[in-house]
Amino acid sequence: MPGFHSEPYIYLAGLSHKSALIAWGAFYFKLKDSGAIEKLVDDDDLDFVHPPRHTTIGAESEPYGPATVSVRLPSGAIVATSFTETANHCWVTGLEPDTVYEYSITVKGDEWAKDERWDWDPQRKALRKLGNRYRNRFRTLPDPMAALSAPFTFAVLGDFGRGVKKPSEGKQQQREVAEALATAVAASDVRLILTTGDNIYATIALLGLSKNAGDNDDDWFFTYFQPYRYLLNQVPVYPTIGNHDTGESEDHDDRQQLFDNLHMAERLGADIAAGRASVDPGLFYRFRVAADVEFICLDTSKEDFFGDRLFKYPKHQPFIESAFPAVESNRPRWRIPFAHHPPFCAGPNHRNTTAMHELLPLFERAGVRVMLSGHEHNFQHSTFGSVNYFVTGGGARRAGEEPRRTVEAHTVSWADACHFLLVTIDGNAMSVRVIGPGSAVTDVDRTIVAGGHEAGPIRVVAV
Repeated sequence: MPGFHSEPYIYLAGLSHKSALIAWGAFYFKLKDSGAIEKLVDDDDLDFVHPPRHTTIGAESEPYGPATVSVRLPSGAIVATSFTETANHCWVTGLEPDTVYEYSITVKGDEWAKDERWDWDPQRKALRKLGNRYRNRFRTLPDPMAALSAPFTFAVLGDFGRGVKKPSEGKQQQREVAEALATAVAASDVRLILTTGDNIYATIALLGLSKNAGDNDDDWFFTYFQPYRYLLNQVPVYPTIGNHDTGESEDHDDRQQLFDNLHMAERLGADIAAGRASVDPGLFYRFRVAADVEFICLDTSKEDFFGDRLFKYPKHQPFIESAFPAVESNRPRWRIPFAHHPPFCAGPNHRNTTAMHELLPLFERAGVRVMLSGHEHNFQHSTFGSVNYFVTGGGARRAGEEPRRTVEAHTVSWADACHFLLVTIDGNAMSVRVIGPGSAVTDVDRTIVAGGHEAGPIRVVAV
């Protein structure tokens, strides 16, 4: 009978100005006779662990035992607690806006993931203690009814889930981008992370999996929970769906697993009832982090049953119309849609997503100044009308070639680099920085289509 190691994980599965959704789980590994922790246990083999399991992480995972989440001020004073016996997550309510809190999780009387953790070492191809511990803290979002009183910074990451099982090679740098993102979160007070899709992009060849990647819990270890481990317990992630998260580009559909592991049903329940979200099929939702900042997630993937982009599905039209109104009394200064497919793309591998061009008049009428997308594995900045269109699809792998269609894509600048975006809103100004891998928060050198190069923020001013 082989021995097993259970490695616990913690993540902030949802956040608002007055509540937090705290979640926990674990991944299992086989022990070799030498004691080395080397092989991740597939979901299909979890019945061999003790006690036997079927799932390890996510909203539907079997509970690890009675659990209490305690939320404290940095002074140590407990301000809220929540208890569950039926799940590995719970909401903690009664919090104050824009406030820093610390928290702990107790399961069956023991603090979850308290000590130094075991992390994956791609050089040794095994779990090792690398000196890391969880620092469980978060900062609630600002009051959505009040205007921002200070700069607000968020990160944008796209096409990133390729896996960190092996050392990085060539154009693939998910681990290095994840480390740079962790540096930026600590240095720049990043409040949330948006994804532009292809959240689980790994293939059987990349991970050595025995089945399709993305539709099981174990597929998410190397591609998501390990590379971003010490970010996920502090900063909420707001995903959108890419073609590699569905059956559009693969033999399987990861959408259900994404909904489970990122707790989307728990996060969007009230929003669906209020018309602020539309799902099944698709993932459409919007949320405000202040009276003057709103984010809108659009699902641009295709589905066989409908034969077109999901944003064209009649069920979602009421959401689309209400998300981009022509007239409103309390229009936010910054209304930011994010999706996977880019309306404008200079390549080298993809073209403009012309099906999305019917949305452009809605963006204009609703005062959109910035849209974020992925799909192409590089950075691109285009301008069309009064909107700045950013492609950020280099979260793990770069394209390796120059864009070829800059004229038809209205391209202003581009960069072939693994990266994420670091965006700061300060009143009526926005700063967009393209950050590459490294131990410092370093701007990528961009190629300006009109000639020359530039590194540093791209500035956008709201109307």
